[in-house]
Amino acid sequence: MSLSLNTFTGNTALMTYKPDETMLLKYLGASPTLRIIDFFLDNPLSDYSKNEIVRNLGMGRVTFFKYWREMENSGAVKVTRHVGRATMYQLDKENEVVRQLIKLDMTLARRAMESAAEDYKKPILVKSN
Repeated sequence: MSLSLNTFTGNTALMTYKPDETMLLKYLGASPTLRIIDFFLDNPLSDYSKNEIVRNLGMGRVTFFKYWREMENSGAVKVTRHVGRATMYQLDKENEVVRQLIKLDMTLARRAMESAAEDYKKPILVKSN
């Protein structure tokens, strides 16, 4: 899981995105571009403004915008809607590279689950006196 519970504020839990915990980034490395893509892969049902992405990733704005331009130019992200002055974005699932990254992410998750299931099946050695 890429979200971890950090603190409680009243009745609301604050969540922090931890990209270094995902299988995709462990496998391919945590470059800024992959961190942005991984954020979207872990949150596929929502769209986000650039400010929300920067805040959730804890990435510097200069670094984010340097790599964001490349993602826009390659067609990896698309505009979904406008909310006031904010433009909202999602991964473009029609983009071939994005589709392959989704497929890789799913394969890595499946392998991790299979490995965890095998570990669960292993007998536990108990010492007796």
